[in-house]
Amino acid sequence: MAEFVHLHVHTNYSLLDGACEIDRLARRLSELGMKSCAITDHGAMYGVIDFYKKMLAYGIKPIIGAEVYMAERTMQDKEPGVDDEQYHLVLLAKDIQGYKNLMKLVSLGFTEGFYYKPRIDMDILAKYSEGLIALSGCLAGRIPSLLLKGNFDEAKNIALQLNSIFGQDNFFIEVQDHGLLDQRRIINDLIRLSQETGIPLVATNDVHYIQKEDALAQDVLMCIQTGKTLDEENRMKFESSEFYLKSPEEMASLFSYIPEALENTIRIAESCNVTLDFGTIHLPSFRVPEGLTEDEYLNRLCYKGARERYPEITGEIKQRLDYELETIKKMGYSSYFLIVWDFINFARQNGIMVGPGRGSAAGSLVAYCLYITNIDPLKYNLLFERFLNPERISMPDIDVDFCYERRQEVIDYVVRKYGQDRVAQIVTFGTMAARAAIRDVGRVMGYPYGEVDRIAKMVPAELGITIENALTLNPELKKLYEENERIRRLIDIAKDLEGFPRHASTHAAGVVISKDPIVEHVPLHKLGDSNVTTQYTMTALEELGLLKMDFLGLRTLTVIRDAINIIRRTKNVEINLDKLPLDDKKVYEMLSQGNTAGVFQLESTGMRNLLKELRPETFQDVAAIIGLYRPGPLGSGAAEDFIKSKNGLKPIKYLHPKLEPILSETYGIILYQEQAMKIAQELAGFSLAQADILRKAMGKKQQDVMAAQRESFVNGCVKNGIDKVTAEKIFDEISYFAGYGFNKAHSAAYAVIAYQTAYLKAHFPVEYMAALLTSVIDNSDKVAHYINECRHLGIKVLPPDINESYESFTVVSDKIRFGLTAVKNVGHNVARAIIMARKSEGKFTSFTDFVEKVSGDLNKKALESLIKSGAFASIGAKRSQLLAIYEDTLTRIQKEQRQGMKNQISLFQILDDTASYGESLPDVPEFPSAELLAMEKDMLGIYLSGHPLSEFERELSENVTFYLGDKNNDNIDKKEVLVGGIITGIQTKATRNESIMAFINIEDLTGSMEAIVFPTVFEKYKSLLHPDSKVYIKGRIDSKEDEAPKLLVEEIRPLGKRESEGTVVFTVSNGDQLDMNALKDFISNHMGNDRVVIYIKETAKSYLLDKKMEASRENLNMLASITGLRNCTFWDKLIVKN
Repeated sequence: MAEFVHLHVHTNYSLLDGACEIDRLARRLSELGMKSCAITDHGAMYGVIDFYKKMLAYGIKPIIGAEVYMAERTMQDKEPGVDDEQYHLVLLAKDIQGYKNLMKLVSLGFTEGFYYKPRIDMDILAKYSEGLIALSGCLAGRIPSLLLKGNFDEAKNIALQLNSIFGQDNFFIEVQDHGLLDQRRIINDLIRLSQETGIPLVATNDVHYIQKEDALAQDVLMCIQTGKTLDEENRMKFESSEFYLKSPEEMASLFSYIPEALENTIRIAESCNVTLDFGTIHLPSFRVPEGLTEDEYLNRLCYKGARERYPEITGEIKQRLDYELETIKKMGYSSYFLIVWDFINFARQNGIMVGPGRGSAAGSLVAYCLYITNIDPLKYNLLFERFLNPERISMPDIDVDFCYERRQEVIDYVVRKYGQDRVAQIVTFGTMAARAAIRDVGRVMGYPYGEVDRIAKMVPAELGITIENALTLNPELKKLYEENERIRRLIDIAKDLEGFPRHASTHAAGVVISKDPIVEHVPLHKLGDSNVTTQYTMTALEELGLLKMDFLGLRTLTVIRDAINIIRRTKNVEINLDKLPLDDKKVYEMLSQGNTAGVFQLESTGMRNLLKELRPETFQDVAAIIGLYRPGPLGSGAAEDFIKSKNGLKPIKYLHPKLEPILSETYGIILYQEQAMKIAQELAGFSLAQADILRKAMGKKQQDVMAAQRESFVNGCVKNGIDKVTAEKIFDEISYFAGYGFNKAHSAAYAVIAYQTAYLKAHFPVEYMAALLTSVIDNSDKVAHYINECRHLGIKVLPPDINESYESFTVVSDKIRFGLTAVKNVGHNVARAIIMARKSEGKFTSFTDFVEKVSGDLNKKALESLIKSGAFASIGAKRSQLLAIYEDTLTRIQKEQRQGMKNQISLFQILDDTASYGESLPDVPEFPSAELLAMEKDMLGIYLSGHPLSEFERELSENVTFYLGDKNNDNIDKKEVLVGGIITGIQTKATRNESIMAFINIEDLTGSMEAIVFPTVFEKYKSLLHPDSKVYIKGRIDSKEDEAPKLLVEEIRPLGKRESEGTVVFTVSNGDQLDMNALKDFISNHMGNDRVVIYIKETAKSYLLDKKMEASRENLNMLASITGLRNCTFWDKLIVKN
């Protein structure tokens, strides 16, 4: 049997180029009996850890490498047109030194040499060549490129130079044969080069996919990368289908004339022996006061904090604290806690808001005493072992929420403290999810958009869904797949590419800190001006023993900070979040009414409905509802049982009396993972560490572990006097609930923030809403949503004003004043100049006065925007007047100031107490109110002082079936809706067959949405499609991943009193007591355009009355109360309502 090792292989981490999925690659290598394989992705090492582990799992020796890009000149040269090209060179690590040098080279390619691609050069290669083997590369290598140009001597010089850098038998001339003409042209030159230089040959196949038939999938992948379709000519593509994982026999057949090139693959593989270390933890040391160890210093800080946290350190507190400290000491994590304490301490000392905790860390008393978390684990029965299990060695994981605006300050502090080369952010990969894969492949294959969209939407919109799952779950999709060859082809290729990494980006929160330069442990990545990130993912970093933390920016903390500052300034009240009473009636009344817009975690429509049903009365209820509002508890009926039990509608039952103390706070329901652990401890005698292993096995559905745990659990219960049958029932119940049980520590920590925001909204609604509006100042949809909430709360939101507004939304006399930076074209510099001028020279008295004081920072666009937004209302000028003079006034004053006239003018002002130029405003009428509202909308993104739909509010509430503010709710895709609103923007577009379609923006009182009007609908209703047109639109919602939902328009009619006739049909039975006189009198008093029909059920006869009525919902409700006619159906062109 022939032997051969593939040394040039591109996995799917050669992004949108390589199509070798690593697990499938390992399986195929195993089938072929191959004992070793290399990874050589383009310019990066993204997939190395995954590759290394997977190969070992299949009994295959992994060889770590990369195909690096070599600069035309030096890696510092980046001249357009000169340095655009790069050459390929394959590098393989022989040993751990070679692995480290490979990481350095790949990192430098990104951090210093990036120009189109991450490039290195000969000098840097020579510096870090130790422990590496190099192969000359494919046709894109420097040596093959020179040979193709007929430059043998130069190719020989480069070969000798590389041989000198790496040393004899560490550099090889690579030969390939994919049936390409260029390869055949230079093969003899490559052999000659080897003979003349003594540099050995090595055969490779530049593997980009696994089976020969995968060539099409790889071609599709390249088209996705380049934005092309398969039928386009002159696109980037491979010229043969031979770039697959060939068997040793196939390679032997190809290169039978140079057997040494095959044998050398074995020699190289035997030389490459890199063993990665997954057992050592590389925690940075923390500098402690002289004379103390890290353990002693942590102990001192914890007891100091405990004395501050508790009036008395009881035996229970001391026992728990000592146990945690001893566990942390034994596991070697004292420095970890000190590092986290230090940067959180920095944040607190610098006034940066820090969250109360998140995740299982809130179960640690050490974390609480260090002020890392802010929720008492003893008070809320939170378990340390859920966070740090002494029987399951794993790094602690403390994620911290910071004020969104100041998070970077904390990261910068960490960088300063530990060194720029020891701190980095972490890479994450966007992957091709099921629907996205179908859409990408469909576009590349040239399938019509509508057809591809329809297929993609047959994949259920569930987290983690695969195309294979979808074929099982959706019979319609399965039928199409089996019966339609085109669809089968599309889905098969999408399945091949599904889950592939699509692009590398920076993890939103992850930061890694190392005790020595990070590049000693992981390769680094950098694109453009972005931060340096690791090339390995968060999971890989943890496996390599590096300290990973999440520095999360939580906007809600910024809202809380701003609200507290506003309250301090306007009410002279100091809010201490740590001292808020947790039994505040006003808060629970507000929550029970579902008035939670803007309340952290509790503002979605579904959550508001759940709150109204649950009617929370305690902090524990708030924590519980955060755990309940998830698919598991909602789908299983646990949420419904919880609510009924809590409200006394269902008796609470326990399988055994010992369960009551554990489950009473959740009304007999196992809601939290910690409860499952406590049951195992109290009833079965498990240690909490053992119980955590059980909890993890249940959560991950590890059947083998659960089977062993079941026996131990039942035996333990029997020992404690619980009969076997009951013990088995209890275990089954734990298994069922633990599958979706929530982390109580996380639920309680987030309930703290939810309660804090609810408290601020309930007691200081104006200040809280001002802070909330500031947090969404760049999102006009959300601004409109929260201004609508202000209206519901009776809070007046005032337009911007040059004499009162600050940069953000502020509170003025229990009203909210719009912020200056929320005005279009008014940036922070202009806003600050206005505020500074007002502070130093007093309020502006006229338009000229304003321009003179602020002109240095003003431009015409900003000035025009301020006028149109209504910001000059306080000086008594009309917008029409100011728009007529603003350009001339600004030009004149700026010219005067440039000519040095400012001091002279100021002197006249002092002498005469009047401006040197009297302000003369033209006598012109103000714009109509509709035009003023349109200006407001254009400048502020919303209608503020009024709304064109205000007069229709009642009508809309009676007729529409969907409000645009609900467009981000779940499960709205394909929903048939009737919306009512105003068209605020329209764009028309010619289709391929020269028909006209339109994209319109429709806005109602709650939000806005894009609507698509296809040609046939456009032609029918084009007279209604213009800006400011107020219309009803019937259509269907179209929702896609990563895109805002759109409305596909089917019918349109004008808003307002219906001009067309509708029909209201009352269904009655012979036995009904119908007062016809009362009915006729009512119709006479409520005349309209709608016909009235009485339908008698028994005779199936209809009678049309001679008078018509206005069949509004209000009128029909009044009629029902007067006559008893409740069974009615209303018909018009668009809607049928019962």
